[in-house]
Amino acid sequence: MDDQRQRSGWAADGPAGRIATPFDSSITGNNQVLPARLVRIQHLACLPLWETQLRSEKKSNHTIRSYMSTARRFSATIIPGEEEVDIEEISITEMHDRCNPNNGRLDLFIQAIANLRPATINARIAAVSHLFRYIGHRIPDWVHRPTASRPLPRTLTREEVMRVRRAAQDSENPLAHPIITLLLDTGMRVSELCALETGTIDLADCSARVYGGKGDKDRTVLFTERSVDAMEAWFGTRRLLIQRKNPPNDDVDAVFLTNRVARISTRYVQKMMDVIADEALIPRTRLTPHTLRHNFATGLLERGVDLVSIQRLLGHSNIQTTRIYLDISDQTLREIYHRAQSASLEE
Repeated sequence: MDDQRQRSGWAADGPAGRIATPFDSSITGNNQVLPARLVRIQHLACLPLWETQLRSEKKSNHTIRSYMSTARRFSATIIPGEEEVDIEEISITEMHDRCNPNNGRLDLFIQAIANLRPATINARIAAVSHLFRYIGHRIPDWVHRPTASRPLPRTLTREEVMRVRRAAQDSENPLAHPIITLLLDTGMRVSELCALETGTIDLADCSARVYGGKGDKDRTVLFTERSVDAMEAWFGTRRLLIQRKNPPNDDVDAVFLTNRVARISTRYVQKMMDVIADEALIPRTRLTPHTLRHNFATGLLERGVDLVSIQRLLGHSNIQTTRIYLDISDQTLREIYHRAQSASLEE
């Protein structure tokens, strides 16, 4: 009987078995053994090593910051009877013990995030799951990932886009026109826009090389003569700024510089867009860099561009992301269908 109980994962009869014997690891998902690759470095601080692992996997800087923040929150979760510890100094061995899915820490952490938005909960579970895998555990099956709806930004109408373009062109901020034009022409992410370097833009070729996009994936973006004109005007202003004051070493090659001769930030771009939204009589919440990215993608689809091409232009690694991203109306589908049918009849 004892053999049968042990094979099924239950503790044997008797006081010691009922109270102290742990469940079989195949049942609980708890692997008590530290992975072999970590044994010789088990006394080193865990979080810096894990961060290095994240970078080696080409995670974006945003993802790394999010994962590290979540790992610190999880590690700082205190089980009754524990004392506070310095999270940054926790060794690999100690982290392996703290990540034991049977000690109650994971339960407390999941309870603490239960009232957050589904997308936030999933992001934090993803971070903890990665940490668990790295340290030699796995997330138990009882951890539930809520279904997160993915609301898409409303695109601007053609008339609203025209108002935004006019407001940007008339703006006293010399950055407004080139930034708005480039975002509408390329569909770049705002982080990619801020990271642009002078050596990556080829105005003669109407293209730019975007380095370190989402997930550190590099790609080429294309733009029109309208962007070329806007960028040439900006580069003239940029030269005057640099003559007045040298930018910091890290920003010397930045394409877009503020009046303080520093690289623009995502926050700077959104503040600039708030001003343009007011001038264009559009609610501030409706004019964001991501809205213009969505306008770019939807506009391509409306003009009959195939999803694979749009996927490459947007820098999506998975075409399913592009499918979700492009929420188009029945009327748009009808227009694309009739345009395609007309083209086939003319052949």
